[in-house]
Amino acid sequence: MFFEIRSIDRNSGARTGILTTDRGRIQTPVFMPVGTAGSVKGVTRHELEHRIKAEIILANTYHLYLRPGLETIGNAGGIHRFTGWEKPMLTDSGGYQVFSLADNRRLSGEGAVFRSHIDGSKHTFTPENVVDIQRTIGADIIMAFDECTPWPCDYDYAARSAELTHNWLDRGWKRFADTSALYDCEQYFFPIVQGSVYSDLRKESAEYISSMNAAGNAIGGLSVGEPANVMYEMVEEVNRVLPQDKPRYLMGVGTPANILECIALGIDMFDCVMPTRNGRNGTIFTSEGVINIKNRKWKEDFTPIDAGGTSETGTQYSRAYLRHLIVSSEMLGPVIASIHNLEFYMWLIGRARAEIEAGTFRDWKNSVIPVLSRKL
Repeated sequence: MFFEIRSIDRNSGARTGILTTDRGRIQTPVFMPVGTAGSVKGVTRHELEHRIKAEIILANTYHLYLRPGLETIGNAGGIHRFTGWEKPMLTDSGGYQVFSLADNRRLSGEGAVFRSHIDGSKHTFTPENVVDIQRTIGADIIMAFDECTPWPCDYDYAARSAELTHNWLDRGWKRFADTSALYDCEQYFFPIVQGSVYSDLRKESAEYISSMNAAGNAIGGLSVGEPANVMYEMVEEVNRVLPQDKPRYLMGVGTPANILECIALGIDMFDCVMPTRNGRNGTIFTSEGVINIKNRKWKEDFTPIDAGGTSETGTQYSRAYLRHLIVSSEMLGPVIASIHNLEFYMWLIGRARAEIEAGTFRDWKNSVIPVLSRKL
């Protein structure tokens, strides 16, 4: 993978670039729609490619491993052939999902033993077999197995957890080096910085991760409940250490404001379920602010969902109609909401790239965040 920085905003750490993989080029900063089980919920491949114009999507190792399973994906020839998605894809390692199974998993130096949320069956993830699993899945960018600490968590636990993540990284990195991609397209391995909300631990972890000289680097364990200003402090601390010439991926973030603030801190890659999950539940992101479409105030509002030009879908349907679909539990409602929200996020990230290249990003960011964050 070749990462080329195209422009840098002189008033912040924001930058634009191009990631080149065997399956295509990706403009950065980039937002990756989340297709947990190989599907962005309620959104067809055609909509992803032609309306949302996604250049890369994300899938989840834990969920794909359990269902449909590695045999099915392998027999199909990998996740791209299985799903029909021909552009780049990233898989996370399953570490966050295992972390979320707090009552049904046990961690050790060897790995993580957990029970399936589907049928209660027992499984083990190790740094080595997580690489093997992601080799079989066949995503273009794959992640190291890590432990995602909860928030809040005390310093001693965070320190032990970061050390465990680093030990697992050593083993995963060796397995990656000793194996090859299965489907004639190169794969790239990203380590993950941990350390909870402790600056010294984050710095140490970033230094350790940087020493691997991997194709890119990720920042995990944030946006798990800590205040936004603390998240920004940790991102800034880490990005002082991570190499400038490698892409930086902030995992699981976030709101439009979170994304713009972290672009300003030098982040290149984002993913989050927020546009689709919140959309399915009636939260709509617009150029005027955030709408809870279930509120009665929208019942007779026949204006477009978003007349601001942030999405084609947002100009085609009225707020009253979308409200009717959502409150009536019509399947079309969550589909429209999800597609619009993803279009909005793609508009936001594309506009950010344009402002960076024009040298006006900081002023634009500061003016637009209060508008996009207000509740309508």
